[in-house]
Amino acid sequence: MSQKHWFHIAVILMCTFVLLPIAFAAETPTSEKGIMVVDPGKAKSLLDNGVMMIDARVANEYAEAHIKGAKSIPYKEKSAKVREFDASLDSFDLTKLPADKVAPIIFYCNGTECWKSYKASVVSVRAGYKKVYWLRTGIPDWKSKGFPVE
Repeated sequence: MSQKHWFHIAVILMCTFVLLPIAFAAETPTSEKGIMVVDPGKAKSLLDNGVMMIDARVANEYAEAHIKGAKSIPYKEKSAKVREFDASLDSFDLTKLPADKVAPIIFYCNGTECWKSYKASVVSVRAGYKKVYWLRTGIPDWKSKGFPVE
């Protein structure tokens, strides 16, 4: 076989084993021990009652549009998008969360295929937070209900 032919085979293999899994990223788990999954209605009720809401997306996504009243604490992920992710590869500033680990907090990001809020929720539970809520369906579902964004 020619060198050109081998190059084409290499490109096809790269697309198959590297790019294809990215294109079909797995959805986040539907539940997790210690985390209460909430729908937009419940999340809005919690937010309206003073519960801190955390947008785990990167800063430019937050600047573009975020849930009104949400605080930006980006979860910077380098770990795999799997339930057993290695949080030591990631970065999340837990010091920006309430000092009171019994205070409720809500996390969200870009929906069921966005792992940042899932990972932030898990890391928070591991850090000892007791009332962790997760808006798994994220800002797309929040917007679809007509709830306020800014």
